[in-house]
Amino acid sequence: MIQGKRVLAVIPARGGSKSIPRKNITPLAGKPLLCWTVEVAQQVGEIDRIIVSTDDDEIGRVAGESGAEVYSRPSRLAADDALVIDTLRYLIEALRNEGESADIVMLLEPTSPLRSADDIRQCLALLQDSAIDSVATFKEAELNPCRAWRIENGQPDVFIPGVNPWLPRQKLPRAYQLNGAVYAFRADGLTADVPSILFGNSAAVVMPAERSVDIDGWNDVFLAEAILAGRGVQ
Repeated sequence: MIQGKRVLAVIPARGGSKSIPRKNITPLAGKPLLCWTVEVAQQVGEIDRIIVSTDDDEIGRVAGESGAEVYSRPSRLAADDALVIDTLRYLIEALRNEGESADIVMLLEPTSPLRSADDIRQCLALLQDSAIDSVATFKEAELNPCRAWRIENGQPDVFIPGVNPWLPRQKLPRAYQLNGAVYAFRADGLTADVPSILFGNSAAVVMPAERSVDIDGWNDVFLAEAILAGRGVQ
């Protein structure tokens, strides 16, 4: 709890994955990918419940063995084109019907295994301000949008009209991108007409690149393992 408000952590982990088959339970430094997120959530005392939402029995078994609660979701919410916001709405409604009164919901994607407990706590701390509705974690943008180009009919042109893409990095405006590690929001704000889980008066927590690795392909697994090895984790 924070300020008497219950906190729910949701870890969405569907069975399908095209880039890495069975990605959510693929070993990372000897441990299923999903377990890294469950374990870091367990380090945050403010979190009252940790729930893994899945359509897959094996993922559910791994999640349960790691100490998380497991809630099944219908196959329509586990398709390649399914949106995580719909999974959250489905789960929150199911929990409300069971009597759960959580005020704050956190989304912790299993593909961000290197986030720290402090990253999570920083997001929760921002929500102690009643004026803040939602929080997300960011990292410095891999490509500054001022250096992006479009190519139409074989002709290159700057993506943002009027910018000078040749300026040195130090003279470009700072740019950031979502890193997908942590989202936190007030549960009652996730209404049917809200298109995103970053809504209302939002706030940002900036994380360093070494904790912002997002596991999409095998190269990301190798990078994460190299970072963990540098920390002495084998």
